[in-house]
Amino acid sequence: MYPDSFPIADQPTIHDRFVNRRRLLQTAGAGFGGLALQHLLGQEGKLRAATAGNPLAAKPPHFAARAKSVIFIFAYGGPSHVDMLDYKPALEKWHGKSIPVFNKEDAFNTTTKDTAMKSPYKFRRHGESGIAVSELLPHISTCVDQMCVINSMHCESNNHAPATFQMNTGFTLSGRPSMGSWVTYGLGSQSDSLPAFVVMWDHRGGPVGGAQNWTSGFLPAAYQGTPFRSQGEPIIDLRLPAGQTAEQQKKRLARLARLNARHLEKNPAEASLSARIQSYELAYRMQMSAPEAVDLDQETAETQTLYGLDRPISSYFGRQCLLARRLVERGVRFVQIYSGGADQQLSWDAHSNLRANLEQHCPEIDQPVAGLIKDLERRGLLDETLIVWGGEFGRMPTNQGTIGRDHNPRGFTTFLAGGGVRGGMTYGATDEFGYAAEQNPVSVHDLHATCLRLLGMDHEQLTYHHRSREMRLTDVAGKVLDDVLV
Repeated sequence: MYPDSFPIADQPTIHDRFVNRRRLLQTAGAGFGGLALQHLLGQEGKLRAATAGNPLAAKPPHFAARAKSVIFIFAYGGPSHVDMLDYKPALEKWHGKSIPVFNKEDAFNTTTKDTAMKSPYKFRRHGESGIAVSELLPHISTCVDQMCVINSMHCESNNHAPATFQMNTGFTLSGRPSMGSWVTYGLGSQSDSLPAFVVMWDHRGGPVGGAQNWTSGFLPAAYQGTPFRSQGEPIIDLRLPAGQTAEQQKKRLARLARLNARHLEKNPAEASLSARIQSYELAYRMQMSAPEAVDLDQETAETQTLYGLDRPISSYFGRQCLLARRLVERGVRFVQIYSGGADQQLSWDAHSNLRANLEQHCPEIDQPVAGLIKDLERRGLLDETLIVWGGEFGRMPTNQGTIGRDHNPRGFTTFLAGGGVRGGMTYGATDEFGYAAEQNPVSVHDLHATCLRLLGMDHEQLTYHHRSREMRLTDVAGKVLDDVLV
């Protein structure tokens, strides 16, 4: 069962400036649609309180953007790059022998050995680009000409929690704003009735750190991720109270909004009240819109099959990928989907049994991810939707025990597709064993800087003043990977 009680990040105070009545009508109307003030406040233009502008109103990028939305598919647990997308023939030659690049200090587990372990899977080149892909990914292999495979990723930790935080926020410590929060802070929302930033986690559990991976941190609370489910009630606790009609709910929220507005008029310094009014407005809109967005029965049987909904092993993740397409179609700016939950074999954390792990998780995501790429392309949406796939780190090319692989932060694979990315190419490389990034190493900050560039934002200009300094997603580092851009 989906974890309804999964923790939601605490909500800090919004620091937006106050605006006059005319500005309120303009910004709130644009941000939440006609229902916002007319139906919830119900004041027929008589609202006199000054409230904050809509923090999610669409904002212009720094320069022309290639992508409008992001779908970030997070393979939580550390997928094995040398068994999937980073072909290393040297592992066959060195199988069972000590490799010279191994450093025991890099290992997370004390049982990790220095002896090479060849991949049990065959690789074959695909597409016009000839990119090598493992037999584990027969569907994704058909999309290589739309993908940029980055084989030289590296990060700063071999531990799940800090590495996951870093991939999501740029920092190994919790509490910093997530990438999705930075994107919605910089660009606002394209939808007046759905969240700007949506998160879907695995049915087996969320990633370590929970909501800290999609928190808004020191940014206003409006920019934090909203947990969303691909079936059943899409947003937790959004359903109308039992026995209450939509009309009754509208009247109740209108009364509450009038009281809040009246109090705010007397206490204009309470910015949190403005945020609360806006939250009620958006909540009402979502009660009406979210059920339609999540209704996958509206899709044709052919489309559902394209995403693997007709196969038990891929149906759950397929629903999430299909829902992600429906959400970006409806203006959601940033969608993050987690593949793998909890720990060990329930995620991509293949310590004890590599084959069992990969042969569970690869079929779960292979057809849905390929279906997403193909579906976006045929709908004319791939060019404006950036797809990011990857985990917090990779796996060692050596063996742990006998049939497992340990964490590897020194070299791993992420791939991009759509959104202005040059398809049919690989970028960077690990050494001959797949142990460490060697050619054109790519840091997490580099990846984030590149994603922001595709969205039309300069990562050095996207800042927020906090604790006497200008904070940013990429801190004081990061370079755009110009070679991967169209």
